[in-house]
Amino acid sequence: MTGLTELWLSLATAVGAGLLIGLERERRKRARAGEGVRAPAGIRTFTVTALCGAVAQALEQPLLVALGAAAVIALVVVAYRAGAGRETDPGLTTELALLLTYLIGVLAVPQPGLAAAVSVVLSALLAGRERLHRFAVQWLREAELHDGLLLAALALVLLPLMPAVPQPWMAGLVPRQLLSLLVLILVLQAAGHVALRVMGPTAGLWWAGFASGFVSSTATIASLGGRARQAPPAEQAAACAGALASTVATWVQASALMAVLAPDVLPLWGPVALAGGLAALGASWLSLRGAGRQPADQPHTQPARAEEDRGPLRVREAALVAALLAGVSLAVGWAQAAFGVVGMGVSTALAAVADAHAAVAALAALHAADRLSSHDLAAGACIALAANSVSRCVVAWTAGGAAFGRRVGASLLLSAAAAAAVGWLLGLWR
Repeated sequence: MTGLTELWLSLATAVGAGLLIGLERERRKRARAGEGVRAPAGIRTFTVTALCGAVAQALEQPLLVALGAAAVIALVVVAYRAGAGRETDPGLTTELALLLTYLIGVLAVPQPGLAAAVSVVLSALLAGRERLHRFAVQWLREAELHDGLLLAALALVLLPLMPAVPQPWMAGLVPRQLLSLLVLILVLQAAGHVALRVMGPTAGLWWAGFASGFVSSTATIASLGGRARQAPPAEQAAACAGALASTVATWVQASALMAVLAPDVLPLWGPVALAGGLAALGASWLSLRGAGRQPADQPHTQPARAEEDRGPLRVREAALVAALLAGVSLAVGWAQAAFGVVGMGVSTALAAVADAHAAVAALAALHAADRLSSHDLAAGACIALAANSVSRCVVAWTAGGAAFGRRVGASLLLSAAAAAAVGWLLGLWR
């Protein structure tokens, strides 16, 4: 009975898949009939094709499955040749969808869940025809396509080929980690560009910066700094607002680490993080207001011609920042090897130059092991974020220039000062 139940489930999945795909093709068939074009297949054809595939597979005759596929291919060829004489391009979408529907029916017998998922994906692709065409022809620009292919080649082709172990000729650095950092910065640049196109230069870059800050505030500042270098004034202010929003995410993420690893420190750490986060949020809001007060006769929702020709990615700036962070990591390692750990504050500051959250997590782990008091943990976390603010200031000046660096640096200084002031009131520095 169990085998019979599974067989009925597979057949029902095949019928459902055929109905779902055929329903979309039937609607398309009616639309083309109104244009004077006769479509070759509709809801019944697709349903029967999926059921044929399932029955052929259920009979456990591989030759029968192959013959069924050959028959469907022959029908596809006949249908395509019948429409090839029309003045309009007949296309191959329906014919290929019919062949895939047969294969979905075959797949429904051993793996009905996967077959159902494939049928949904196929139906969504078929139903999104106009949107996909409009995206490819009207929305996507040539430079964006070029940069997208470049990013895909770096992430999917070159990155897996990079060595994942330290290389002596690179002073112990790991090539895959360096390229991963470069890819991360480029991905954040692409995310900011998409948000800019979809939501406009004000809200788009702010939300992109805030979300990217949970991945890496330093990389976010680098990517938005590269955009701000050659952007119009309104977009420069929006890029700065997004960079400052990423610093808000840094305080939020540090607090989340504390809540998970050392919840008993939250009463002491919470007011410090709140002060630093609110200062960063206020600076970001002021920069965002500056972006929204641009004159109406200076539209900036459409990219300039130079921006269209160049594309959204700033590979040179991203590589420069990746090299800068790699140099910082080398300097930290050399200092620790040469001088050792000179107190918790110095070692935390050195480690946090490259990554504040790693330093905070390490301190929280020490506290969880009863090797660090709550007072020292909160103070060490403040030192870590302050030291990381220094490296972010350097990255902001390097990637975005003097004006961008001043604005981001002033916000980071204000945020660190606010946190330090609250920490002093709570007795962290005594």
